[in-house]
Amino acid sequence: MDKKIVIIISACVIAVAVLLSVFINRSCRVNNKNSSGQSSTSLSILVNQARQAEIKGNLTQAKDLYQKLVENFSGSTEVASWQKKTEDINIRLLFSAVITPHSQVYEIKPGDTLNKIARAFRTTTELIMKSNNLTDAKIIPGRKIKVWNAPFTIFVDKSQNILLLKCDEELIKSYTVSTGKNNSTPVGIFKITTKLPNPTWFKTGSAVPPESPDNVLGTRWMGFNLAGYGIHGTTEPKELGKQVTQGCVRLANSDVEELYSITPIGTEVTIVD
Repeated sequence: MDKKIVIIISACVIAVAVLLSVFINRSCRVNNKNSSGQSSTSLSILVNQARQAEIKGNLTQAKDLYQKLVENFSGSTEVASWQKKTEDINIRLLFSAVITPHSQVYEIKPGDTLNKIARAFRTTTELIMKSNNLTDAKIIPGRKIKVWNAPFTIFVDKSQNILLLKCDEELIKSYTVSTGKNNSTPVGIFKITTKLPNPTWFKTGSAVPPESPDNVLGTRWMGFNLAGYGIHGTTEPKELGKQVTQGCVRLANSDVEELYSITPIGTEVTIVD
C-alpha cells in the first residue's frame, strides 16, 4: 500500500513539473514575441523621426537619430544606409551656417582677411566661404561668421581601400580610394604640406597640363611631407577601390575637391596596411 502511495505521489510531482515547464516555455515565447514587437516598433519610430527631422531641415537632430539607429540596430540590413545618411548630414552641417560642437561664431575685425582668419583657426578659406555662403573673398568688419575650430585628421586603410575623414576621433565621412600596386603606398604618419588646384602632372620627360585627359592627378593635389606622394583625383574612376596607383592615394574628383576644401595644410594623414 505504501508503495502505491509513493508511486502516485511521484507521478503527481512529474505531472506538475511537466505543466510548469510548459507554462514557462509559453511565457518565454510570449515575452520574446513582445520584445521583438517592441524592438520592431522602436526601430520604425526612430526611422520615421530621423526622416522627418531631415525633411524639416533639423540636421543635428536627424544626425543624432541616424547614429542611434546604427548603434541600437547594428544587425539590421539598413545599417550601411543609416551610416551613409549620417556622413552625408555631417558634410551638410559642415558646409552650413549651423554652429556645431567643433565650430564657433567669429566677429570679423578691421584688417581681417579670409586667409588671416583661416590661418588663425587652422581651417581653409574654402570651408569658411562654403559654411557662410560667401561668393567671394570680400568680408565686412562687424559681420559674424561661422568658423571651424578643431583639427581634422585623415586615416587611410590600404587593405580596405578606404579613407576616413575624422575630427576629434569622430568619423565625419568615409571615401573609397585607390592605393598603390605592389604595396607601393607608404605607411606611417604624414602631413599635408602642399595643396594645388588643377595640378600639372610632371612625369619623366614631360609636363601634362591640367586639362589633359592623360593627367592622372585629376582636379586636386594634396602633397605629403614625403616627396612624390600625396592624395589626388583621378581620370580612372572605375579603378577606385583597387590597388593600382604608383603609390599615391586617389579619390574621385568630386570627393577630392570636397576633401581639399575641408582640410588645411598641416593636416595629419595616417596610412596603415
